[in-house]
Amino acid sequence: MESWPLGVFASIDAGLGVCLDVAHQLGVKTIHLHTPQQESRTEGQAREFLAQLQDIGITITCVFGGFEGESYADIPTVKETVGLVPPATRSARLAEMKEIADFARRLGVDVVGLHIGFVPHEASDPDYREIVAVTQDLCDHAAAQDQAIHLETGQEPADTLLQFLGDVDRKNLFINFDPANMILYGVGEPIEALQKLGPHVRSVHCKDATWSDAPGVNWGAEVPLGEGDVGMEAYLRTLQTIGYTGPLTIEREIPQEPARQKAEIAGALELLNSLKNKLHT
Repeated sequence: MESWPLGVFASIDAGLGVCLDVAHQLGVKTIHLHTPQQESRTEGQAREFLAQLQDIGITITCVFGGFEGESYADIPTVKETVGLVPPATRSARLAEMKEIADFARRLGVDVVGLHIGFVPHEASDPDYREIVAVTQDLCDHAAAQDQAIHLETGQEPADTLLQFLGDVDRKNLFINFDPANMILYGVGEPIEALQKLGPHVRSVHCKDATWSDAPGVNWGAEVPLGEGDVGMEAYLRTLQTIGYTGPLTIEREIPQEPARQKAEIAGALELLNSLKNKLHT
């Protein structure tokens, strides 16, 4: 595979990302796939999806998990509803993530990603050890199928995430780095965070955002790639420095505006191709 192949975050039936037809029209060769709805995660559906992808020449490089009841309405709601952290849903969601890993295996995909949620920033928090144990359980399930788990950045500062990776202590646990999320959640400068997390980064999203007036309290704003505070040339230069050569997967989360979403992703592809040429990759 070429260095830094361009891709998009895509969906078959779950409403996030672009649909496969749009991904094909945009000319990308790789996708991160948002997990299909539970009734679609069958052996037969996996065969159909793979046949469709083969026809349009697209490869899935990561299957991303998500759960019913998650809400990104604001930062406090994310803390209460997202990922494996909320205690009331933790056990059921762990079981579902294992099912998602099994479905990814049927698709021949060896990477499963997710937002784990707001891990407590203090290891002394009573809930911290339980979240570590749940993550170890998921990693062990994936390892038995030769799969890796990628945690998406966003809710934790880089140092907290490094501490968590060390405490989980699993060789198949890595990072999906999303620079915009560092800004949206107000947890740290993305380039500095990428430098710290570099040895653990195995997949990335290309997304942009602007800081809020109260970082960590109110959302920042997601904006088209190149129009925010990430600094895309600096981002790619840093990826180059840490030795990352995998897909650059564009994520633009406005599925309710498909025409605008497609146009902005097309603009992002143009920007990334221009930067790739400039950096000679």
